[in-house]
Amino acid sequence: MENFVVSARKYRPLEFDTVVGQAHVTDTLDHAIDTGQLAQALLFCGPRGVGKTTCARILARKINEKHSDADADGFELNVYELDAASNNSVDDIRQLIDQVRFAPQTGKYKVYIIDEVHMLSSAAFNAFLKTLEEPPAHAIFILATTEKHKIIPTILSRCQIYDFKRIQIEDIQAHLRKIAEKEGISYEDDALYLIAQKADGALRDALSIFDRLATFSQKNITLAKAAESLNILDYDYYLDIADLAKGADIPAILLKFGEIVKKGFDPHIFIAGLGNHFRDLMMAQNPMTVGLIEVGEKTKEKYLQQSLAWQPQELIDALEICNQADINYKTSQNQRLTVEIALMQLASLSGDADNKKKSSA
Repeated sequence: MENFVVSARKYRPLEFDTVVGQAHVTDTLDHAIDTGQLAQALLFCGPRGVGKTTCARILARKINEKHSDADADGFELNVYELDAASNNSVDDIRQLIDQVRFAPQTGKYKVYIIDEVHMLSSAAFNAFLKTLEEPPAHAIFILATTEKHKIIPTILSRCQIYDFKRIQIEDIQAHLRKIAEKEGISYEDDALYLIAQKADGALRDALSIFDRLATFSQKNITLAKAAESLNILDYDYYLDIADLAKGADIPAILLKFGEIVKKGFDPHIFIAGLGNHFRDLMMAQNPMTVGLIEVGEKTKEKYLQQSLAWQPQELIDALEICNQADINYKTSQNQRLTVEIALMQLASLSGDADNKKKSSA
């Protein structure tokens, strides 16, 4: 069997211009290298899976490329990586400091990448201070962390800080689309959007989900398969519930909810998701707020169509009902009944609106 390489490794960027969603960092680093204004101590901070270590490796390679006429592939020995999560003692840092004293045999710089630097002990941080403040001319330190607040101020003040941001859903979706096409995987665009949304801004997480789904779906990633694999309630269920509520069909709406519960979905997550659904319907009623709906394009069209059937006040009332059920759920002695009461109230909204019109007339 051919060895499988996960997409996060197979498609790890090798150049700054292929890094996804961090142009504010990569452009600055590129200019710093070109102009010779690169600091000797840099701190890359941000959420997991957004490209910190990748950018550190690209930077290390480009530094040696810039300052040598030789092939950069000969400079692997000039790049040192230390995982501070498992090498966080004073002795580990002292060994690193001993290495720093020696100039590189080839090339101009040695680059030290210290990942998860916030895991260093206080004593290790203090041992590192002097070297970080006055490093040898041939040494460049790149520190990476997901928890900037845990790094002592004396270290922060000695570093040039680069803040990596969560990657936008659309950027992750576009990247997944490219990989799917390279791998010959068929897909529904809304399925890739759902993967990107589930990843919460972390491209590495998105690629891991993508690999799993490609296997689960036998290289045919559909929205239904994605929702099933990720244990997410399909948008169509929320659309159906909203239609049944608008039609004032209490028996049908309760049966639909029973079907959802039988599938193993948490009623609390369901009622919170239904609140989000009505929120999205409200956003769909105004062209200025349509962009705030975080779903794929085909699903968004369904939202736009369904929103036409609802009055703005009905949606506000629906949001209040769902929000109150969400609040009451944890303290309720009969949690399922709490959700069912909310659904019956939703199915009564149209009738309440009609009664209000008659009484006002």
